[in-house]
Amino acid sequence: MTAHRTPAARARALPARALPALAAVGLLLGCAAPGTADAAAGGRPRDPAPERTATRLVQVTSVHQATGMTLLEGPTFGPDGSLFVVDVTAPAGEPKVLRVDVDTRDVVPVYTNETSAYTSAQFSPHDGRLYLTDFVSGGIDSITADGGDPRTFFAGDVEGEPMRPDDVAFDESGNLFVTDTTGYADPYWEPQGRVVRIDRETAEATVLARDLPAPNGISFTPDFDALWVSHNTGNRVDYLRLDEAGTEVTTAHPAIHFDGGHTQIDSTAVDAAGNVYQGVHGQAKVFVYSPTGELLTTVSLPPRAKGLTSVTNFAIRPGTTDAYLTVSGTAGGFVYEFEALAGGIRQSNGG
Repeated sequence: MTAHRTPAARARALPARALPALAAVGLLLGCAAPGTADAAAGGRPRDPAPERTATRLVQVTSVHQATGMTLLEGPTFGPDGSLFVVDVTAPAGEPKVLRVDVDTRDVVPVYTNETSAYTSAQFSPHDGRLYLTDFVSGGIDSITADGGDPRTFFAGDVEGEPMRPDDVAFDESGNLFVTDTTGYADPYWEPQGRVVRIDRETAEATVLARDLPAPNGISFTPDFDALWVSHNTGNRVDYLRLDEAGTEVTTAHPAIHFDGGHTQIDSTAVDAAGNVYQGVHGQAKVFVYSPTGELLTTVSLPPRAKGLTSVTNFAIRPGTTDAYLTVSGTAGGFVYEFEALAGGIRQSNGG
């Protein structure tokens, strides 16, 4: 199904149409064609950056017969220390939010509904609830950590235009900053995406930046004074400095360019040292950059890992350097682990 701009109410009223939508979002967010895992690399160092190898922790999902794929996203650590992930292309009746115990490797279903395609998950510092961006409806839902009390936090258009919410980041007060990836497929060369701020109390949405090439990943710097935003169809990461109130962008510029060939960048995270972790779909690899744009290291899967073509997102366990990847492909959806360059903070939790 190609991208369209149906109102949220229509999307929810026609659950049968959710399956092609799930397939479309899967293609956008990480399910590239098999056999591309070792495609072109990114970055710009004079010498090859040192490489790290992630190890398999646990398989979380298998390919769904109804959608023909599975796609893990949004890894974020909850209050109990578990890692929460979403399965973007899970059909109705199958878990859309899951909890992974990274110590015991147990996987527990948390929540599902009929129509949503959740593309990210984050716990709010304001109310402690888990917020989920829904690519199908264009809205944002929230649940408790145990999957209870589902609510719609945001629905409707933003400044008269529907939103395709992808990733989310919270400021220190609990206001939401969301990438609107509108334009990811209609067509690529006409930037239509936005960065949107949503007030934690009123759910009022304002546009901070517009005319962007399908923004995907979003993460604050360690001191919350700026945002890193990665662009799926632009293969670049922008640096957006905010005013003191965090309600306006004061300056912005392209900060990191990614030479991905036929692969595209996905989500972004930041560690305690300010390093930027960039995921890619089309190759199962992570590129780690310094705040000044130097490629510090890459993280790859072991050569024996077959049928895994995308690393969409990552989380670093708070206060540690224990890092976890959501990895997907024809082999299923997995969590892999590796050692991060610096400690985990709120900004290190997926998005």
